Amino acid sequence: MYRGGLNYMRYSISDTAEHGDYTAGPRIVTEATRGEMKKILQEIQDGVYAEKWIEENRNGRPTFEATREKEKGQLIEKVGAELRAKMPFLNPVVVDKVA
Repeated sequence: MYRGGLNYMRYSISDTAEHGDYTAGPRIVTEATRGEMKKILQEIQDGVYAEKWIEENRNGRPTFEATREKEKGQLIEKVGAELRAKMPFLNPVVVDKVA
């Protein structure tokens, strides 16, 4: 995405994944999703997001750290690590702990 936008992303993935983008994407990014994205942007612009993040850090980051640990245990992370281990040509990276 950062190198060439949606067109380059689509060029870089399989045709099946690209087809999924075209057919499933509109079902996921709905008016409700766009509305939430606008709310999040507003929180960033008016400083609410920063205030909450600063407070989270002042309190020792309990929600952040708990969420981080929970996310590490997702099935997609387990299966992805197993698949990448079988493809050394990818030069897979294992992240045990993010500093």
